[in-house]
Amino acid sequence: MLITTPAASRKAVIAACRPVPEERRIVTVLFVDIVGSTRLVERLDPEDVRALQRAYFGTVASVLRRWRGVVEKYVGDAVMALFGASGSDGLDAYRAVRAGLDIQAALERRRPAGIRLRVRVGVATGEVLLDLAGVRDGGHGAASGAVITTAARLQEHAPPGGVVVCPVTRSAVAGLVEQRPLATLTLAGKALPLDVWRVTGTAGSRPARHRVPLVGRRRELASAADEVTRALRERRPRWISLVGPPGSGRSRLLHEVTRAVSRVDGVPVRRRVTACPPYPCGELAPVADLVRPRPDGSVADGPGGGVLAAFLAAPDDDAVAATAVAACREALLGLAADAPVVVAVDDLDRAAPALRRFLHQLHVAAGERGLPLAVVTTCGSGSADPLPAPARRIPVEPLGPLDTGRLLRHLLDRAGRPAALAARLVALVGGSPAVATAYVTADPAGEPGGVPAAARRLVDARLDRLDGTHRAVLLAGAARSGPVVAASVEAMLGWSAGRADPVLRALAAAGLIRQVTADGWTVDALVARVAAMRLSRAVRADFARRLRVAKDTAADPVPGAGSVPSRGAGEREVCPLGAGRSRRSGGGARPAPVPPDRPDGSDALRPVPGQPIRAGALRAVPGRPGQPVRAGPATGGATRTVADAAERSRWRSSPSPAVTAWRARQTDPSPVVTRWNERRTGPPGRVGRNRRRTEPGGQALGLAA
Repeated sequence: MLITTPAASRKAVIAACRPVPEERRIVTVLFVDIVGSTRLVERLDPEDVRALQRAYFGTVASVLRRWRGVVEKYVGDAVMALFGASGSDGLDAYRAVRAGLDIQAALERRRPAGIRLRVRVGVATGEVLLDLAGVRDGGHGAASGAVITTAARLQEHAPPGGVVVCPVTRSAVAGLVEQRPLATLTLAGKALPLDVWRVTGTAGSRPARHRVPLVGRRRELASAADEVTRALRERRPRWISLVGPPGSGRSRLLHEVTRAVSRVDGVPVRRRVTACPPYPCGELAPVADLVRPRPDGSVADGPGGGVLAAFLAAPDDDAVAATAVAACREALLGLAADAPVVVAVDDLDRAAPALRRFLHQLHVAAGERGLPLAVVTTCGSGSADPLPAPARRIPVEPLGPLDTGRLLRHLLDRAGRPAALAARLVALVGGSPAVATAYVTADPAGEPGGVPAAARRLVDARLDRLDGTHRAVLLAGAARSGPVVAASVEAMLGWSAGRADPVLRALAAAGLIRQVTADGWTVDALVARVAAMRLSRAVRADFARRLRVAKDTAADPVPGAGSVPSRGAGEREVCPLGAGRSRRSGGGARPAPVPPDRPDGSDALRPVPGQPIRAGALRAVPGRPGQPVRAGPATGGATRTVADAAERSRWRSSPSPAVTAWRARQTDPSPVVTRWNERRTGPPGRVGRNRRRTEPGGQALGLAA
């Protein structure tokens, strides 16, 4: 059934999205459709058709909801869903593929109305323009882009009961699912043929392979290895947690820690390593790798050998795993009684609560028995899970510029690319080994915005962990080149003064920006690229318009002062009261000369609003309201501002004798002033160099070329 969102909820979403109501995002699109639906409907009664449709749509929607997919629309019997639209975790493509597999299994189990439904599933990943307020179940038209058509065409060519993916999706889920290539397809509307793959199932929990040497982690490696050695030698189990963000190289460090401690007091150390895949099929499935026999002959076997054998045969079955928990724990404790054991678990922040409880109980039991056992895990920076004592958290920080350059040069050498590229990539990598590997192994020229897909997934996940306010400030900062200033961000977002500064400081604490001047910030290079790629043309234009309006408002001149432009550097200053006197100006601070023949009746010697008066340039007139007067011979070194309307009126009605004499000369100018005016204007149709051209009425237009 079509799921809708109330109008009041949409208004709330729109209000939260402003002033960034739309974004360009990388999403994964899933299309699912029934095979042979036309023939099926023709032989059924309409009431049976309705019951079948409700069961089918209900099953599909429940699976999509469980995998955090958003049902964008229903097209006949087809369902279109978006993954990564409401927020990315870097695993959007994987969740979409798993949803496609689960839809097949759920329909096979349910068989609505006793009918076996077979469906085709197509999955494609690409860029779309997303209406943030429309991202909800039933939000028809929320996404626009060619990837939607690609997913629909893939679904048409998928085999019955199969899940087919595009090359981008295949790369995003490599190592997480089992895939096999299909024949190259020529899709309708596509100029080039497309390579496709069929997903046959999920991959087991396998530790990642590391072919890159460890760079810049000597201190962390030494600390972790020392903790492991002490635990095994003293027979006092310890828990060592390597904490760092995704892409920081924490998995690589875990691999080196397990290899660094190979023997303790001459006794070989047994290593039991597993990894937690994202969204595992079984809560205790990674435990199977810990108790499975190893090529070195070490077998984790305990009292429940038959139970262990059943668990190893079906590790994804939670019912079987629940009965084998005690046997698995006793098997590992038995190994530790014979020789030191290191239990290493990668990506523990992905693990189910049952797996965490298993590891805690194993650690406590080993401590009670005094066994040589150490538990080493990796998790994200935001993990706050309590660790059983004794425990040690070792942070895995980003690499420094020197270590990043060393890593890049090694990767470039292995890839056969020039080492000179390392200098250009250091700023973009930002100390992340995963991003460095993505830039070297991928071709950024073929990626949108020149950012590899793997690197963009990492940054997108970081951006989507921010709330709407912090993300809006980051997007506004990325829209401008140069340092980010709080006042400019507030103008672009339409905020009141002072609202952006605490948000900028919070972004700096998160490592997304850094302060470069007293009031200026700069966005991390890669984060700025990805954030700028999210901005649509309409949002960019709106930001530019708001910023332009704010600048115009701040620079709005005082009424009556617009006819006197300021003089630029290098222009020649000509004094109307001293014909023939001129001197070269060193800057634009001195006010421009005022034509002596101004017909508007204003006093040419009066200071121009908004223009400073240099010492000796013009005689300061006492009592001029609202105008600052700089120190000079006439002011005795004082700087003052008078804001009294009565003083202004009195000054105009009773000008000084010098002003009165100057006004009289305008009516009957002296020969000197007359010659100065002739040299100033020149013959008709010709304007001399460094002479001001005027319109009738004395309005200055600028300098001649």
